[in-house]
Amino acid sequence: MKSKGLIPIFAASLLTLTAGCVSQGKYNTLRADYDASQTALADARAKTQTLEGLLEQARQQNADLRSQYDALQKTLEQSILTNQSGNVNISKLVDEINASNKYIKRLVEAKSKSDSLLMALSTRLTRSLDTSELKDVDVKVLKGVVYISLADNMLFKTGSYQISPAAMEILSKIAKIIKDYNGYSVLVEGNTDNVPISRENIRNNWDLSALRASSVVQVLQNDFGVDPSRLTAGGRGEYNPVASNDSASGRQLNRRTQIIITPSLDQFMDLIDKAPADK
Repeated sequence: MKSKGLIPIFAASLLTLTAGCVSQGKYNTLRADYDASQTALADARAKTQTLEGLLEQARQQNADLRSQYDALQKTLEQSILTNQSGNVNISKLVDEINASNKYIKRLVEAKSKSDSLLMALSTRLTRSLDTSELKDVDVKVLKGVVYISLADNMLFKTGSYQISPAAMEILSKIAKIIKDYNGYSVLVEGNTDNVPISRENIRNNWDLSALRASSVVQVLQNDFGVDPSRLTAGGRGEYNPVASNDSASGRQLNRRTQIIITPSLDQFMDLIDKAPADK
């Protein structure tokens, strides 16, 4: 590199020494060549610096790209691991949803079957009663339960819990249907109006409603052979009215005995026991 630097100096000296020995035209030519070589040398140095700068920039860009590549590679590997874990979790979730759907389907099928049987029970009971009996008996299916509402004046004398002979025919028809549907529970529920009562061994309307329900249960068991393990007697007194007690017609509606037939809960409890466990 130092010898290259001597060339311009030597050339300049040579031009100085020979300026007196050559013609002015020759000197001018040599001088022009010298200036041109200096310009070319400056341009070459500038280009060299430019190329070195570009090379350094390229090296830096390459290092940046390598760093970005390494980061992307790590992200990809993490994504693959996460995706594999996610696939496992999604698969597990799908299995749990399918199990829950099957469980719900079984519950719906059981409920639909129960509703169909209750509707058939209600229809059979209604058809078994003649027109005169239907005046004193109201049969409804509400929320999966059959309600048989029996008028007070058909079943009992005023203030009494002894069943009248006229009611026995109706109770026999109800008992026959109950026995045919032996998978159902039977609740007999007594209700009164709000008029106070005071008789021997009957303290109030609670007593009267409970005694009336008990009388119906015992007739179903003793006279018509209904399994007593299926029967429950309960009294609600005056506290479950269906009409206002301010009128005679309303009080008459409130004096009633209901036979409530409900599906056995065993099958539903079995299904609940088999419900998919929470995880």
